[in-house]
Amino acid sequence: MSDQTSALVRELHLGVPSSRVRTSSGVLEKYSRDQGPVTQPATPAVVVLAESVEEVQHVMRCAHLFKVAVVARGTGTSLSGGAHAVSGCILLSLERMNRILEVRPQDELAVVEPGVINADLNLAVAPHGLMYAPDPASHTISTLGGNVATNAGGLRCAKYGVTRDSVLALDVVLADGTLIHTGHTTFKGVAGYDLTALFVGSEGTLGIVVGITVRLKYLPIETRTLAAFFPDFPAAAAGVLAIGAARVQPAILELLDGNTLGVLDVAFQSNLAARGGALLLIQTDGFGAEAESAVVREVLTHAGATVEAEDGSEAAILLDLRRNARGDGVDDDFRVGEDVAVPRSQLVHYAGELERMAGEHGVRLRLVAHAGDGNLHPTFWVHRDEGQAGMLRLHAALDESVRVALGLGGTITGEHGVGQYKLRWLAWEQSAEVLSLQRQIKEVFDPLGILNPGKAIP
Repeated sequence: MSDQTSALVRELHLGVPSSRVRTSSGVLEKYSRDQGPVTQPATPAVVVLAESVEEVQHVMRCAHLFKVAVVARGTGTSLSGGAHAVSGCILLSLERMNRILEVRPQDELAVVEPGVINADLNLAVAPHGLMYAPDPASHTISTLGGNVATNAGGLRCAKYGVTRDSVLALDVVLADGTLIHTGHTTFKGVAGYDLTALFVGSEGTLGIVVGITVRLKYLPIETRTLAAFFPDFPAAAAGVLAIGAARVQPAILELLDGNTLGVLDVAFQSNLAARGGALLLIQTDGFGAEAESAVVREVLTHAGATVEAEDGSEAAILLDLRRNARGDGVDDDFRVGEDVAVPRSQLVHYAGELERMAGEHGVRLRLVAHAGDGNLHPTFWVHRDEGQAGMLRLHAALDESVRVALGLGGTITGEHGVGQYKLRWLAWEQSAEVLSLQRQIKEVFDPLGILNPGKAIP
């Protein structure tokens, strides 16, 4: 341990119990990365397991004093490297700040700490007939703080929006340890600049979120789930447009290709691939769930699908399979899942383009999509024994998939964030003037550049 690190640890001990200031090699390694690809392997100098706002403030004051970088994280489910350590940093874990501080049913809001698990909040508010609408596929393990950091999406985004649409207010510790409160506890409020929206999706580069006030929605009185099997992915994507043309708004509208169905069958002993070449999973909700479901069934049957209504248990199984559709393991050099989004009108065309790219570059492809909002998750991979040649083909396919999405009016990330991995593509989407403005905003909030450096913006 260097002299500077030793001095930093001594200072940290003044505000955080020594049992939660960790420097052992095993702990440093455990917290050094999230689930995204690692482009710049690095080891933190120290891991701090904070349990209070005051401890987070102390950590930031120490970081400011020693001019040391701070990377904040929850449970590390980020898929873009947003929570990867940078060399010699303080890795600030907020997973122990996991209290639901307040539930106000009449005001339809809750106040939580950043380490609260998404699904746990829903369990807490369900007895009041309420739900927290954003539900990323990792909802049983991802934290609300991480969801805020990346402006996470999820299966219900088509109807209920992404995280930003459900965040009313934030408590944030700034780079020098100052605590501020942004936003309001009313559904409407336009006083001053919308700093709350600015912090949501900023990936820990502007401040450390230590408190979140979220808007809750009504728990649907009814749900109806349909499984529509198509011969192939483009046909299923056309089914998405047909539902939109019928002016029905499902709560969930998810699309899985044949390769994904095959992987799920092997992993979970299901029989999805035998039922069709692509699956469109639809859920309607609310008092009109049955009527909307009937319209969807008619529209998709006319579009060539085999449509099956699922009861409660089968519907739950299908939704759980969809949440696991990304597959086991962590992205690495040989398998990378992407997060592009395109206008819904381009879904069919873009799906065809992805299949073309996979063939031309000699890589394998699986494809799932939050089809209701045009957010696709193509996973490209090559076998390890293909070595450097396989890697070159993989990255050529990834680059082309991003360029084609942008050419169709899309974006490089719909919900996972830029993190570390997608920095190389950000300038393809945003102009030099916009990038410069973002760097100036970063400097206002973080003049020393210690908050999650090398992430979100170049």
